[in-house]
Amino acid sequence: MDKVALTAAGLYAIVLLRAGGTFAVGWLAGAGARRGRLAERISTAKFRRAERAIQRWGAPVVAVSFLTVGFQTAANFLAGSMRMPLSRYLPALFVGGAGWALVYATAGIGALELLARLFAGRTVIGVAAVIALLLAVCGVVVYRGRRAASAHRTPAADES
Repeated sequence: MDKVALTAAGLYAIVLLRAGGTFAVGWLAGAGARRGRLAERISTAKFRRAERAIQRWGAPVVAVSFLTVGFQTAANFLAGSMRMPLSRYLPALFVGGAGWALVYATAGIGALELLARLFAGRTVIGVAAVIALLLAVCGVVVYRGRRAASAHRTPAADES
């Protein structure tokens, strides 16, 4: 079997379980999530934006959310907590999940093959590429952490 097809099939199974599980948790949580300890987490701007989009557009938002980073978990959880009917959610899950699996399988295998060629032919460039990638990821994580920390600061805490 072709390695892209095999990788895509594995990723498809993973995304169906992960996104379907997120939807199920949202379904079980329902309105109680908006009143309990989870209320603070789902009142973030990302969750509110996802909720407005799902209310307006429905299942297509869930399908397209698989092509985004960070939005798909919110979209699946909120689709569940808003009790989107399975007859509308499942087709969105299957289509969106297939798109996600194909994109990540092809791009992922391409990136791994490129790194393998770099390491085989020019090890120094391969190592430099991995280090640059790791530094970029660390930079994004630190930037987001600082931005989130500054957003949660209260004016009273800044004055003391």
